Amino acid sequence: MDGIALMATAMRAAQERLDVSAANLANVSSNGFHKRLTRARLTAGGLETETSLDPAQGPLRRTGRAFDLAVAGAGTFSVREHDGRVAAERSGSFFRDAAGHLNDERGRTLLGQHGPLAVGAGATIDPSGVVHDGGAVAGRMEMSAGASLASGFLEGSNVDAVHEMIDVLDAQRAFETAQKALGAIDETRNKDANDVARVRS
Repeated sequence: MDGIALMATAMRAAQERLDVSAANLANVSSNGFHKRLTRARLTAGGLETETSLDPAQGPLRRTGRAFDLAVAGAGTFSVREHDGRVAAERSGSFFRDAAGHLNDERGRTLLGQHGPLAVGAGATIDPSGVVHDGGAVAGRMEMSAGASLASGFLEGSNVDAVHEMIDVLDAQRAFETAQKALGAIDETRNKDANDVARVRS
């Protein structure tokens, strides 16, 4: 691979890193958002980037609402999408509908072990996902093994704004450095070509 092609891949890698960091920054206040990480590696085809999701727990923010739910530590709970698919979730703000089912702001329904949960207005949910309503057990949430639930909390974003700003600046500098190097290589090639042409004439 020649120098121009290598610098082109370096510019592309820097741009991808910049895009990921900018998206992370844009979601610094989004509940439950997990930032994406980028890693560059040198291959026979030049610099390539890989992205992955950072699984680190975001901070738990107290809301005091009984149906604001967040998983503390590892694990997930289950919600049903509009199309019937079951999705794994770590945090959500739920509201009772007319039937007593708990739906989030996207219209997804909180699932119990036997389908959608139906709860009273005064129901509470304990850390193991058991629903207590009027002194009786009204159901149990569908949760992954080892999950511990925090009722009255939402999980915040795990984005560190300062770190992401530094990453944005680093990516911009890397792009500019590769761009200058590409320009210098191109200028040297043009000069060499012109020198050869003068010698031949």
